[in-house]
Amino acid sequence: MEHPLSMSYGPLPGWVLLLVLGGISGGFFLYQVVKATRLVMVGAPDDRFDNWGARIKEVITGWLGQKRVLQDKIAGGIHVLMFWGFLMLSTDMFDLATANYFSHHILPDLVRGPWNLIVETGYTIALIGCMAALLRRIVFTPEKLKGKSQLEGNVILLLIMTITVTSFFVEAGEAGVSATWEPIGYWVAESISPSTVLVVASYWMHMLAISTFMFLIPLSKHMHLVMAFPNVFFHDMRPMATMEPLARGEDGKAVLLDDLDIESFGTVNYTDLTWRNLIDGWACTSCARCQDVCPAYASGKALNPMQIIHDVRHYANDNSTALMAGETPEQDIIARFGEDAIWACTTCHACVEACPIYIDHVPKLTDARRHLMMERMEFDESVEDTIMPLMATIENLESDSNPYGLPAHERGDWADGLDVKVAEPAEYIYFAGCAASFDERNKKVARDTISVMKEAGLDVGILGMQEGCSGDSARRAGNEYLFQMLAETNLATFEEIGVKKIVASCPHCFHTLGKEYKDYGGEDIEVMHHSQLINHLQQEGKLPDPKHDPSVTFHDPCYLGRIGGELDAPRNAIGGVDVEIERHGKQSFCCGAGGAQMWMEEDADQRVNVLRAKEIAETGAETVAVGCPFCSTMVSDGLTAIDSEMEVKDIAEIVWEQIKANDAAIEAKKAAAAEAEA
Repeated sequence: MEHPLSMSYGPLPGWVLLLVLGGISGGFFLYQVVKATRLVMVGAPDDRFDNWGARIKEVITGWLGQKRVLQDKIAGGIHVLMFWGFLMLSTDMFDLATANYFSHHILPDLVRGPWNLIVETGYTIALIGCMAALLRRIVFTPEKLKGKSQLEGNVILLLIMTITVTSFFVEAGEAGVSATWEPIGYWVAESISPSTVLVVASYWMHMLAISTFMFLIPLSKHMHLVMAFPNVFFHDMRPMATMEPLARGEDGKAVLLDDLDIESFGTVNYTDLTWRNLIDGWACTSCARCQDVCPAYASGKALNPMQIIHDVRHYANDNSTALMAGETPEQDIIARFGEDAIWACTTCHACVEACPIYIDHVPKLTDARRHLMMERMEFDESVEDTIMPLMATIENLESDSNPYGLPAHERGDWADGLDVKVAEPAEYIYFAGCAASFDERNKKVARDTISVMKEAGLDVGILGMQEGCSGDSARRAGNEYLFQMLAETNLATFEEIGVKKIVASCPHCFHTLGKEYKDYGGEDIEVMHHSQLINHLQQEGKLPDPKHDPSVTFHDPCYLGRIGGELDAPRNAIGGVDVEIERHGKQSFCCGAGGAQMWMEEDADQRVNVLRAKEIAETGAETVAVGCPFCSTMVSDGLTAIDSEMEVKDIAEIVWEQIKANDAAIEAKKAAAAEAEA
């Protein structure tokens, strides 16, 4: 039969109808893509054109290979079917729009058959994926979708199903449909034997569905079909949670305070966000994975990370005329986010880890904090009770270089009697951090860590009163100037004493000193978490083989596991765990202390640490091991709140207890042997 595109429909030939149909949908699609691109490019500069090899590799594995999507086996598997199906069938759209000119006149004969098989396979797996997705939405509705409108998603799925099913009928109407290369089309031709009218109708339904789909893409979450690729390609390749300095010099390093000349701080307007941060708004798939793992959202607070990303796009569209004209809208982006949402973030980066298309949720919030903290210094009534304790903490950091407001000269008192070098050159410098220096509970952790290091025969020292806060809390709270002052002061001390290797018990110090100080001149300093050093010493035979007596589980600190990438060392250091918490490793649930939340007030009915404590208690273990002073405090308080009798012990405490037990056992054996000889 004659190709439907070559037929005439009244006075109009088929190609004219298709030209009109495609022109309207394609024109609208192109207009919206150009508009979105213009709204992205009004953002602040951002150099994301480095490491092309690594970026291409990530596109292959992350965008093409869908590695993050597949972390959710069910929904991810369904999405992969549709994604790969579309990639495989996409060329057929051009073939059908040219009355098979591409396949019959451009493709070599040897290639035509395999190409037809690839196309039909694409249609088939896309259809299977859509049917599975529709079944999941309607019959096995996930909790996060219940009570929400499914109209948009269902319409898109039905359109895709229409595109796939009609393709088989169009194939069946072609002369010489191949049983080998087009098995489904051949089956339709042989079993159903569609009439010419049905084939023609299928063709135009196919093209109408494609045109409608193209029309809807830029108006819906499916804009990610366009923006996901650049979002993955231009993703942040720095270590996770590494924040940007106030300014960088020509050498790529942070501009030091003495040379700093900045008129404004942080993000207040849409255009203060970088163009890469703005792409996020259009790349979001609305899969809600970020929402599912957010501790603030789980505890009932105002923050929904997915909504923050939606806000970027909605704000741009609502103010598109002004933004593209270079004008500043009356409402700023902080008002759109909401201060209660901005201050609720723990910076745990679970949202970033979970996102299948590399969206950066956290920088949008921390950059907004910078403006609120460093310029506005006024806060909404909704957050005043939350923020006031933090402001007191900031004052303490400014005056005493610790959040507790205790005298700096007492910083090294915890080490009295340990016979450890103080402010002297040593192979290893133990950076105690503020908690281990001033908090009574965590002083024991510091003493046990030093004891373990000395047991292994290491040359170890501390900075004593010359140690200052690493600045983590100041930075996450938005006071970047204070952070940089603390960083520069610490680095000057490191240089004076000749510090080359640092051991930290606090993952926040571990991250800040090891990754963020590099921008300020600390690139030659090796920083280890104490669990890494202990495990290394055990492997070298300088410490006894690890073991533990009571049943133990382990709570992964966000800044050690997910952000720091260290999952094995803390477990190995204590001889493994007997039972894992349901959410552990890189999927660990935050204790609630990060992002300077340790120093903010939290509603008693919305405490993140209580949620985590319940998960820990469900393991049935007698002891929960931790590797962070903040986690120790938050988990202990959470377990107390739920009346759990589980013990909370730092890794160093468990290891040191075993060393002492081993020593006691050896001495007992010696005494028994001496008594027997007598």
